[in-house]
Order: sequence, then C-alpha cells, then structure tokens
Amino acid sequence: MLERRVGVVGNCVSGKTTLVNSLQAHGYRAINIPQEHSVSPRFWRRLAPDFLIYLTCTLSTAQKRRQIPWGQETLDAQWKILSEARENADLIIPTDELTATEVLAKALDALGST
Repeated sequence: MLERRVGVVGNCVSGKTTLVNSLQAHGYRAINIPQEHSVSPRFWRRLAPDFLIYLTCTLSTAQKRRQIPWGQETLDAQWKILSEARENADLIIPTDELTATEVLAKALDALGST
C-alpha cells in the first residue's frame, strides 16, 4: 500500500467510486470524500488528503450514466459546495468524454509525477 492518502471529490455520478476502487487496486490509500453532500465547504480538509483529485461531469453526462432524480439546480448546488475543494485540488478531471480507464490513467500519471 502506498503511503500517500489520495482524496477524490466531485459531483454525484462523476466517477468518484470507480476511481477510488481503481486507485485502491493499484495500492493507493484512496478515499471517496462525499463533499457534495456536506453543508461545510471545508469538509474535505478533515480527511487530510495528501493529494486531492476533483472529478466533474455535466448534467447530461450524469443522466446518461445513471437515472437521477435531480436536475441542473442540484448540480449547481453541488458545484458550489465543491468550489473550495476544486480550488485546492491537485488534479481536476472533467470525466464527460473519458472512460473509467482514461480517468484512472490521468490520475496515475499525476500521482506518479508528484
């Protein structure tokens, strides 16, 4: 297990769980930080990640990936609560046009270069 703690934040259906599971399979101490459900924009800081990855996707992508009961207003609210995490992220990955394998490759590349 690699020592660095990798936090993954992002809006719902952006690919956080998939990326965390893949990073763990590669030996990283990866954690899914449910920041988008928190009332505190600093919630992610409590988990003290050494490297923070921010994933994002649009509403249309989220709707293609999963049946969701919410719309753009909810996504905008999630992006607002995630704004501090985004500003402090070591890596930002828009996942709309990427496969899970491509997202993982970007994360591994960034982790390998830091």
